[in-house]
Amino acid sequence: MILRALLLAFGVLLSAHAMAATRIKDVAGVQGVRDNQLIGYGLVMGLQGTGDTLRNSQFTEQALQSMLDRMGVNVRDINLRTRNVAAVIVTADLPPFVGAGSRIDVTVTSMGDATSLKGGTLMLTALQGGDGQVYAVAQGAIVVSGFSAQGQAETLTSGVATAGRIANGALVEREVRGGFEAVGSLAFELKNPDYKTATLVTDAINQYAERRYGVRVAAPRDFRTVVLQKPKNIAATRFIAELGDIEIQPDTPARIVVDQRTGTVVIGKNVQISTVAITHGALTIRVTETPEVSQPDPFSYGQTAVVPRTQVTADEERVPLAIVRGSDLQTLVKGLNQMGLKPSDVIAILQAVKTAGALQAELVVQ
Repeated sequence: MILRALLLAFGVLLSAHAMAATRIKDVAGVQGVRDNQLIGYGLVMGLQGTGDTLRNSQFTEQALQSMLDRMGVNVRDINLRTRNVAAVIVTADLPPFVGAGSRIDVTVTSMGDATSLKGGTLMLTALQGGDGQVYAVAQGAIVVSGFSAQGQAETLTSGVATAGRIANGALVEREVRGGFEAVGSLAFELKNPDYKTATLVTDAINQYAERRYGVRVAAPRDFRTVVLQKPKNIAATRFIAELGDIEIQPDTPARIVVDQRTGTVVIGKNVQISTVAITHGALTIRVTETPEVSQPDPFSYGQTAVVPRTQVTADEERVPLAIVRGSDLQTLVKGLNQMGLKPSDVIAILQAVKTAGALQAELVVQ
């Protein structure tokens, strides 16, 4: 019933919005304008006995000793046994065109045997890029959504208590060189590459540009990229902003995505199925063990024994053939609903139809 309701809802939604337009900024991005990933190693302090065991996590002890040495505290000959410290990996995404002094979010993840980072504070941690340069420093109180409680006979865990986030926890110290000038020639890169969509984007931009600037400014390089030629009398930022608000109707590939773990089935609107006859039944085999006790005759030298008794029955469900002809998404959904199938049954049938060559779409199994 849940699958039927979802399929019907998606069918109605696609039917109602079949002619809805989408902005170019939602289907494409400026080529070369991207985030940069940062990573660092640090220590979290202030944990309530849920930190690393220094005897097991020797890297935590070494990092703690090095930090105290830099602060003028000599603990090299002391066996540290604190459980309020945890070694963590700190990661962040550095947005494009960000300037020094800006703040970004960071994610903190435990790398030792700490049980929880709740209540901890990240000490000053340098975040490096792929080139080994430090671009930001992170510090602050960690927000952890999960928790873990343990007793002598039971443990309760909700979410992930060994990972958390610090909103605006990193301060950008170094700017990434470059702007639109460093990007080179401006180009839109499609998030879902498609030849027809690239052509639609090009035509829509040129129609707008001829009215706005009097020239054609777009040309498709391939099925992923549309090259732009910026007019001289407009800034690059305004040029991209105006083109990004142009609406098109992007083409979608004929594709079916199924997730066997959750039973999710997503069917694209252009999926078609040639006329096929489908039957899907179930064979149930039941094995019943009913052992009996065998008693010997009175005054005999026999022994009591257990005699096995096994009963095997087989029932096969009778399911008539059903004709499925999917000329469009609504017809396909209606045909599957009429058969009253479960998610696992739909996945099995789609795989069989694809093998038979009647599914005119790409089948993606996750």
